[in-house]
Amino acid sequence: MMDPILENIKENVRQLLRELPPGVELVAAAKQQTPEKVLAAVEAGIKIIGENYVQEAAAAFQVIGRRVQWSFIGHLQKNKVKKAVEIFDLIESVDFLQLAEEINRRAAAAGRVMPVLIEVNSGREPQKFGALPENVEELAWAISDLPHLKLRGLMTMGPFEGDPEEARPYFRLTRQLFEQLKKLDLPRAEINILSMGMTNSYRVAIEEGATRVRLGTRIFGPRQ
Repeated sequence: MMDPILENIKENVRQLLRELPPGVELVAAAKQQTPEKVLAAVEAGIKIIGENYVQEAAAAFQVIGRRVQWSFIGHLQKNKVKKAVEIFDLIESVDFLQLAEEINRRAAAAGRVMPVLIEVNSGREPQKFGALPENVEELAWAISDLPHLKLRGLMTMGPFEGDPEEARPYFRLTRQLFEQLKKLDLPRAEINILSMGMTNSYRVAIEEGATRVRLGTRIFGPRQ
């Protein structure tokens, strides 16, 4: 008999995939979820797993492997970059040059080009990571000089809770930055991913132009 928790995860995924408009990718944010729960989401149609911690990703990767794309969505410490480059297909949370340089170095050693997003602290929240909006263009140019990185776009968090409408100005600002980057003709860049919105705010993020949303609670239920 199917575990009711796993069946619920699968039904959540199926509902979301029916709901999301064309052109919007669904990332299952798997923070603190067991590999079995992540696998259930994959079996229901998830194509991208988002992980906040390299160690958790490594455990899930052992079970799931390359059946899906792996996207790093947390704060990446420089001492975890080597392992991250081995597992992930995209690092969404590059927010300062020294981190970009370390990813470039490790990607070169691994013989690959690492796709990345710049994380934007669009709300200027002191407790959150991310490049400030006025620094995004400078960081984008710096990343485009690193031969083993490929800039794919931007990511922002938005508030975790509260009225989703409060996130709208921050999503709108990030979309404006995204459009500006497209016009810069950055070397080696392919600016086509705008990762915004979580369980609380993804509908507003989509209205403001998100091309991918990162949902955890909406798929897996509240974390224990």
